[in-house]
Amino acid sequence: MQYAIRFDCFRLMMVIGLMIPAFPQLLTRAFADQIVPGNTSLSNDTQDAGQSQPEKIPAIVKEAEQKRIQMIRDVSPAVVAIFSSSGDGGGSGVLISPDGFALSNFHVTSGAGNFMKCGLNDGKLYDAVIVGIDPTGDVALIQLQGRQDFPFARMGNSDLLKPGDAVFAMGNPFLLATDFTPTITAGIVSGLHRYQYPAGTFLEYADCIQTDASINPGNSGGPLFNLQGELIGINGRGSFEKRGRVNSGAGYAISINQIRYFLGHLKSGRIVDHATLGATVRSGSSREVLVDQVLEGSSAWNAGLREGDEIVTFAGRPMGSVNQFKNVLGIFPKGWSLPMVYRRDGQKQEILVELAALHTDTELMEFASGGAARPAEKPGQPKPGQPKPGEKPTPQESPPEGHSEKPAEKLSPELKKLFQSKAGFTNYHFNQREQKRLIGHLASLSGWRGATGLWKFAGDDAKGTNLSLILSPDGAGMQWGETPFLQPAAGANWIDEPPSSGGFLAAMLHWKWLLTEGPEAFSDVYYLGTQPLDGQLGDALNTQLYDALVLSKTGATMTVFFREDGVIAGFDFKASRDQPTCNIRFSSWGTLGGHPFPQVLKVSSSGRSFGEFTLKTFEQKSSTSSEATR
Repeated sequence: MQYAIRFDCFRLMMVIGLMIPAFPQLLTRAFADQIVPGNTSLSNDTQDAGQSQPEKIPAIVKEAEQKRIQMIRDVSPAVVAIFSSSGDGGGSGVLISPDGFALSNFHVTSGAGNFMKCGLNDGKLYDAVIVGIDPTGDVALIQLQGRQDFPFARMGNSDLLKPGDAVFAMGNPFLLATDFTPTITAGIVSGLHRYQYPAGTFLEYADCIQTDASINPGNSGGPLFNLQGELIGINGRGSFEKRGRVNSGAGYAISINQIRYFLGHLKSGRIVDHATLGATVRSGSSREVLVDQVLEGSSAWNAGLREGDEIVTFAGRPMGSVNQFKNVLGIFPKGWSLPMVYRRDGQKQEILVELAALHTDTELMEFASGGAARPAEKPGQPKPGQPKPGEKPTPQESPPEGHSEKPAEKLSPELKKLFQSKAGFTNYHFNQREQKRLIGHLASLSGWRGATGLWKFAGDDAKGTNLSLILSPDGAGMQWGETPFLQPAAGANWIDEPPSSGGFLAAMLHWKWLLTEGPEAFSDVYYLGTQPLDGQLGDALNTQLYDALVLSKTGATMTVFFREDGVIAGFDFKASRDQPTCNIRFSSWGTLGGHPFPQVLKVSSSGRSFGEFTLKTFEQKSSTSSEATR
């Protein structure tokens, strides 16, 4: 019996090894199944193998192979072969919605111009237009034209991946797919949460997936699927030898959960930026993450973080190393507010920090145009491609597939309408489209239009303390208990009044302007994208995101958040870049003065609750300066 098992296992490995050479985990599974006690079918089948009987393929192998073939057949229609309009460059992509939105790499689309050609495995070539780009994270969003029923890939949950999971890379390596059918390579998840420093460019891969599935030049931007046919990453980087043409078995994909966080921003048509905490960190003696420096005036500073504090958790994840902190920070867009727990003198503190922009607007526009240089290298770190002391030379990074010269484009009038250039935007046309959608939700508040006189509210706070609030053209006044507060409107010198509120009175004046005069009253309006509120971060698939509309006026900015059903959930107000934000949330809507109005306002700033106010009565009067300022 012992001999039979050894013999059978050897023959089985030979058979499977010939059939599925690039699928080691399936081989392992099949092998394991055959040595389970009592499973003797293979033994019986192969005992007579030496008598010239035909080999039989184990049913489990045939079944797995058919499932794999069917999965590839199912997802292949969503894989995109991207070509520049001139046809002299390209890469890969993947469709993610029936209206033609497709993901790719920034370094693929950056050389293709604003319009490109995209082939699908139906043999047809479609026009496509650039929508939004994330130059730092190396992601681009395009939209294919001509259909509203495009096949698309189903997104998986990349946080569930484990080393050893089977994965499949699909795309257009070396631009081989002249008939647009994708090339498929198989492998496993070789590593997770890899951090790839910028190497000769500003492209930074945080928290990425490492795989040994063959990823070659031209695969960039293409999908990485799991065994269930779910999209779990976008291939974008590989290590190569022989001047970038020989794959070394180390490829990297941007996780789909990271892209989920950025997707709303990409649909805004903007040049999307990553985030910084406003603080630097270092490793402690036990590898704990310690705050090295904090930028005074940053959200982290305002929330109480100081040098020497230990970061215990960030965005709900425990922190065990500086690299882990960078990985987590790298998957969020700027502007998001995230929870943090830090330890000082043995005591834990919970705070909420708003992430600042990693780059200036000028830097982003330089990145987008391809004119920015690689960021300054960190002292003590080797240059890209340069080995560390005592190490063998490392393979080169994959060269970009795009090209820097924009081809001459001959576009139909219909296509030309899909692109609008504006500083700070990849394609302003898509931002305008989203603005129009959100502003349409304001129609339910149109009854307030023109009501520009004096507004007087009365109510109380959560403890029953009386509140009187007046909003007039001359300013805002508030009587809270026995204490009065005043914010003049003249001169737009917005102050933090009441103190530590982030400027509640100034914020309410801007809210009134939005209701009575509409977005036209603001000097700048744009769609930001989607984001969670107040650090309420679930897993990537279950985080509730809100559409954000940004309106600027008199040096201040208010960001209005819309639920999916179009109801306004609240807004943030920022008097200036360096001032703390006033966060106002509407927990209840009712009717005041015959029109819809939020009746319960929850106010906070720098992660600290300031007050909860219930507005019970409303009175509108003709404006008088004495009443507004007394």
